[in-house]
Amino acid sequence: MKSCISREAALELLKKYNKEEFHILHALTVEGVMRWYAKDLGCGDEDYWGTVGLLHDIDFEMWPEEHCKKAPELLAAGGVDADMIRSVCSHGYGLCSDIKPEQLMEKVLFASDELTGLIGAAALMRPSKSVSDMELKSLKKKYKDKKFAAGCSRDVIAQGAEMLGWELDTLLDKTLEAMRSCEASVAEELKKTAEA
Repeated sequence: MKSCISREAALELLKKYNKEEFHILHALTVEGVMRWYAKDLGCGDEDYWGTVGLLHDIDFEMWPEEHCKKAPELLAAGGVDADMIRSVCSHGYGLCSDIKPEQLMEKVLFASDELTGLIGAAALMRPSKSVSDMELKSLKKKYKDKKFAAGCSRDVIAQGAEMLGWELDTLLDKTLEAMRSCEASVAEELKKTAEA
């Protein structure tokens, strides 16, 4: 699948409805994670996967109560095609959307979205403030502590691993590696965004 919108246009569209650094950071992180997964899983569709990751929460900052309901209208107005809109909305399955993740890319987005938040929160607790030196066992400890990053649903993460047919450890390990791969470029891009 070829992305129907350029990365520049997708980033502009994201920024039109997202002003808070936290939301832009999350979007850039999920974009980087999705690109890594596309490559790791041999899908060769890195731009498409990345764009879906970048736009997945487009409506969340301004319309949290209408998450995944407002998105189709915003995305369509920005020139995003129906297939990509469907993929974006599938990540809210069972929470705020009845669109079930069916493609591999949709399942990966569903499984890794909440997890990137958990990993990001765990990184902030480290002296390095980075995922670069985080190990799977310390991530698992944070995952098991229900009070830590309580807003990141363990049920959704576990359901995502199951949807992919993976052990939970595989999902944790791969997503951690994916976040390591894009941490520096995300920080760089966020800095550029702040200066713009």
